[in-house]
Amino acid sequence: MAQRKRLSNTQSSSQSKRQTGTFVTQEEDEDTTFTQPSTSQVQRGLEKLSSAQVDQKTAEVVQYFLVRDQKKIPVRRADLVKQVVQKEYRNIYPEIMKRAARTFDEVFGLKMVEIDAKNHMYILINKLETVEGESPINSPTNPKMGLLFVILSLIFMKGGTVRENLIWNTLKKLRVDPGEKHDEFGDVKRVVTDEFVRQRYLEYVKIPHTEPVEYEFRWGQRADVEVSKAKILEFMGQLHDQDPQGWSQQYREAHSTSNTSQASTSSQR
Repeated sequence: MAQRKRLSNTQSSSQSKRQTGTFVTQEEDEDTTFTQPSTSQVQRGLEKLSSAQVDQKTAEVVQYFLVRDQKKIPVRRADLVKQVVQKEYRNIYPEIMKRAARTFDEVFGLKMVEIDAKNHMYILINKLETVEGESPINSPTNPKMGLLFVILSLIFMKGGTVRENLIWNTLKKLRVDPGEKHDEFGDVKRVVTDEFVRQRYLEYVKIPHTEPVEYEFRWGQRADVEVSKAKILEFMGQLHDQDPQGWSQQYREAHSTSNTSQASTSSQR
């Protein structure tokens, strides 16, 4: 009886997630196990630890970020606290993050950015790319980034939301069939709906009241931070031999001030 009840609760939780309309994974659940320490708690915590201990823990956090960044997977605060910071260092979490952010800035030329304030998720972006406007996606040399650039361009030009079928049909025209194994990408559908979603380049969202169930794509939080809409519009202008200003709505969006800064540095969170 108890097992049946637990199973029912699990199914209910799963259904409620699907009903929200957003394609999510378990790791996206809201962080409820960690409370941000106060300034006085941080100070008391630092008094109990040596400088070498704090430096060592900061180095572990930096290493954790760098490993995750190799696969472009955002770092979630709950995972960072549980797996790296751990119980004895929780009271100095803000100090560790501040030092880690400084290390990324001064040693690696990277900027730590919070892309999801609710779930406290962070990514690293290249400061030089931010200044020069040439991210790996805007000037893709990696085949997967080229695939992603095409999808993000299509979503942007179509007003920010594109049904799944249109994505697959567009890729088929480019000889990238999601139903077949590709030489460069392997399982194309998995790359697009799983890998790019986990990396937060894309959102894969259920369309309400569709039978059979249909999904649509939107830009993800990482794309909002890393990808220049102005560069996409410039690329489309070259592709179609057209003045980018001809797409008036997209041009206004691409050159709005909100597009230049959509996430805040997260060293204090």
